[in-house]
Amino acid sequence: MQIILIETFLDLMETRNFNRTAERLNITQSTVTHRINALEAMFARKLFARNKGGTQPTAAGLRFLDHAKALQHQWHEATRAVETAGAYERSMRIGLQHDLAAHYAGDWLAAVRRELPATSIYLEVDYSGQMNRDLGAGDLDLAILFTPHYLPDLHYERIGEVHYEMVSNKVSRIEDVKAEDYIQAVYSPAFDRLHRQAHPELSTAPIASGETTAILALMQKLGGSAFVTEADSKRLLRTGAVSRVAGAEPIAQAVYAAVNVRTRHAHQHRRIIATLQALLETGRSHAYERPDRI
Repeated sequence: MQIILIETFLDLMETRNFNRTAERLNITQSTVTHRINALEAMFARKLFARNKGGTQPTAAGLRFLDHAKALQHQWHEATRAVETAGAYERSMRIGLQHDLAAHYAGDWLAAVRRELPATSIYLEVDYSGQMNRDLGAGDLDLAILFTPHYLPDLHYERIGEVHYEMVSNKVSRIEDVKAEDYIQAVYSPAFDRLHRQAHPELSTAPIASGETTAILALMQKLGGSAFVTEADSKRLLRTGAVSRVAGAEPIAQAVYAAVNVRTRHAHQHRRIIATLQALLETGRSHAYERPDRI
């Protein structure tokens, strides 16, 4: 069975529209139709019911869905295994949340190399939404992220948390922080909810970002107050570039490990996750010291 037929089927299950799937895959509608017809011929069953009301999966199509996802995932794994064949026995593609990369990637991957010397690692730094999609498609083997999407094929577990502190290069008390001089951090939906509960008056700030590096750059150029990682806060406090805002409690952001359900008990995956979990627990965030920006 050609993987291209599987991927067309899965896309059509998402869009429920032949034209939309054709646009997303950059092919013609007739090509989509031909591929679905080919799949249906293999099974001698209709996978979609097409009528004026739209396109809906049949009972056979719904039954095939989980198997199609598994086939796609296995194909991606097989492709990577063959392409990266060389001195290493296995390869892993790992995703890591942007705000964790600067402070944990170095120590984490160094420990993983010691633990799994026969495994080659490719690290992709990204945001939760894209990593969830990549895991579902089989483009990542494992991801460390802030926001689970709880997709049927993915397994999530909370492995720790990171803390954010409000700092400022303008004021020293929460009472003096003004919305017009505030840079709102939106690191995740959960963080945003906690922030709005704690500081509703600052949720109308004119500038917002979901990544600490951008917030630090904005503070340098514009001045003001913002929540940054605890590691960045300590580093900047040592230089005297900022002060901690009194009265603003730290906000904790949960960290999750995500894998495909079929590999959640795999020995290699468990060791990689446990390594970062230990780093989060001990607070070893000195892996990479960024130059002072403020």
